[in-house]
Amino acid sequence: MLKANYRYFFLLLTFLVIGCAKRGNIEGGLKDTIAPVLKMSFPKNFNTNFKGNEIKLVFDEYIKLKNVSKQLIISPPMKYPPEITPMSASKYINIRIKDTLQPNTTYSFNFGQSIEDNNEGNPYPQFKYVFSTGSYIDSLKLSGVVKDAYNKDADAFVSVMLYEVNDAFNDSIIYKQPPRYITNTLDSLKTFTLENLKEGKYMIVAMKDVNSNNKFDPKTDKIGFHKQYVTIPNDTLYEMELFQEQIPFKALKPSQASGSKLIMGYEGNPKDIEAVLKNGNDIVPTVITQVADKDSVNIWYKSIKADSLQLAVKKDKFNQNFTFKIKEQKKDTLSFSAKQSKELPLREPFTITASRPLVKFDDSLMRLVNKDSVAVAFKTEYDAYSMQLKFDFPKEPLEKYKLVILPGALTDFFDQANDTLTYRFATKNTSDYGNIRVILANVKKFPVIVQLTNAKGEVVASEYSDKALTVDFNALEPALYTLRVIYDENGNKVWDTGNYLEKRQAEEVVYYPTPIDVHANWDFDQDFRLP
Repeated sequence: MLKANYRYFFLLLTFLVIGCAKRGNIEGGLKDTIAPVLKMSFPKNFNTNFKGNEIKLVFDEYIKLKNVSKQLIISPPMKYPPEITPMSASKYINIRIKDTLQPNTTYSFNFGQSIEDNNEGNPYPQFKYVFSTGSYIDSLKLSGVVKDAYNKDADAFVSVMLYEVNDAFNDSIIYKQPPRYITNTLDSLKTFTLENLKEGKYMIVAMKDVNSNNKFDPKTDKIGFHKQYVTIPNDTLYEMELFQEQIPFKALKPSQASGSKLIMGYEGNPKDIEAVLKNGNDIVPTVITQVADKDSVNIWYKSIKADSLQLAVKKDKFNQNFTFKIKEQKKDTLSFSAKQSKELPLREPFTITASRPLVKFDDSLMRLVNKDSVAVAFKTEYDAYSMQLKFDFPKEPLEKYKLVILPGALTDFFDQANDTLTYRFATKNTSDYGNIRVILANVKKFPVIVQLTNAKGEVVASEYSDKALTVDFNALEPALYTLRVIYDENGNKVWDTGNYLEKRQAEEVVYYPTPIDVHANWDFDQDFRLP
């Protein structure tokens, strides 16, 4: 009896060991890296004389759809998006067309990177299903590259569109109708290819279509275009440079922000706006200043007893009157903050920002001294729009400074003067900085703006040249910089964007191809041969 029980126990132990071994073998093996494969489709891919509204795609393994609403590009675009099912794991995809198809037209469904195998997420890249409602498939194509007119890197998901130039065509079509053909760079490409095109004449447009409606909205969308129409077939590689148009100025209804100021939002460029504040027929004195990091301005006014005020705003073609209620609110107080708290870079002026607009300055009540208490000559410059007061003076390395602003030196719009202000700051040694000399070659025309930007794309240093081929950037903080040159076509010393209806391209910007790594105690000559 004991022997029989022992044999049963031995057999049970053997089965358990074998079972464990089998489970271990199932978990092993190579990782699946193979993308799904289309086994069949109904109707078949690249079919002609398409009449139905249902398509079924069958794959060799379970697949899932990822971001299909953003990745799927249908050309020509459909007014009503098709229904794509199922959204869960399956071996097939059903497409139900809800739109009325155009006759004798080749349609392309490009799924981008949206089709993945269910287990490992291996994508079926750029899978296309193509059919024609006519007797043949259009086979011509057009290719190119997308760039940004101002920034070094182009946006992702840029649409490239073709509009057929026929009797119904006009320039305003991009605001009203979808294009005849469309493709998209998606999230990883900066090149594009429009395929399955028919012979003809077209206008080509690139667009960062924020609203995904295949129409141009200047408030939100970037645009790039070619002045000349394109004729297909051709083998030209098109370069599309996108820019954000400067939209016309428009003031939004102001509101009371405090007992001493209004806040007014705007669209476009607020420079040189005229704003007249009235209490009945009496004009109320005002000062306009910017609101940091917002498309708004503050309109400051002195205390006044009134239930409502009127504001007349004018700029360019904009002219509108606003009426709004006011009430008793807490008034702003005068205070000051320093841009540089302890360390003053050798390239920068010392800068303080006021909380209320300043109107009077008395430099005789300001004193700047070094660590030996020797007076240092300085000049002041006040930016009324930003409310910043800058102190410019010849800075010495490894020096300590003290700036004392005595009471009454600064008077604001409300006739309030400052109390005593004291600021202490120091400079570093020249060996803590690096210097770059940029040597330009092959400049097509002057003037040019030469700039260095940081990793965030912010301008760190800028020099204007109307004839010099050598530009110096001294006392730079050690960092990686991007070098660029702007061809200043109109000589206004800023980069100007383009305009689609005026058929005006943005001013040309040329980037040095690689970042420049500035080191401390480092001098470098950088040759920049422009194309």
